[in-house]
Amino acid sequence: MEYTIQKLAGLAGISTRTLRYYDEIGLLKPLRTSSSGYRIYGEKEIVRLQQILFYRELGLSLDKIGEIVTSGSFDEGKALQEHKRSLEERKKQIEELLVNVERSIEDYQGRIKMKDKQRFEGFKKDLVEENDRKYGAEARQKYGDDAYEKSNAKVMGMTEADYERAQKLASGIITALHEAMEGGDPASETAQKAADLHKEWLTMYWDKYSPEAHAGLAQMYVDDERFKAYYDREKPGTAEFLRDAVQIFTGMNK
Repeated sequence: MEYTIQKLAGLAGISTRTLRYYDEIGLLKPLRTSSSGYRIYGEKEIVRLQQILFYRELGLSLDKIGEIVTSGSFDEGKALQEHKRSLEERKKQIEELLVNVERSIEDYQGRIKMKDKQRFEGFKKDLVEENDRKYGAEARQKYGDDAYEKSNAKVMGMTEADYERAQKLASGIITALHEAMEGGDPASETAQKAADLHKEWLTMYWDKYSPEAHAGLAQMYVDDERFKAYYDREKPGTAEFLRDAVQIFTGMNK
């Protein structure tokens, strides 16, 4: 069945303006244009739009979605299975948080007494699920399912002290980077301290560390607009400086 742009927009619950924009950036081209100038979409375009909306729901940028769905290795069946797994995990997370809220209400009403640990059940899972929605598909493709699941298991096994340490390390990395950037030398002692702190932070999340993977991740901080925006939010150029410092730290700058 074929649809005009207005009918497809109504079917998908999005605006015609969105579909026009997807056409302009090459993300979703219509099947054809009618003699009257209307965009016409067919079955293939409908399936593509569904995939785009799934990935948008998972938090991916349009640029990243375009890279995925236009890749020669893109597998629609595998993508659907990944969407199903992500949504099932999200459903489970919501159910766990609902249980936490219900117990908290009972505690507030004096009907039960919650342990301190119970008050935070579900929140670490929420962190894992949020990361999965944003970066899961890419991370699994890049590092493999086994490495990705082991990383998630490390996060779920974190104690409160571990989590606080990870937060302090993340803050310390930014502080050291900004200080080192004043001198402009990624090989300086302070810059290399930032790279070392970054390694220490990574080992709290990664099941296995390697210099190659560390350098590759630092390069991704520059290439991926989401990570670049995070590191550059206070001081432009921070992502590139961290990349350069890590390449020197790992010996990958040669």
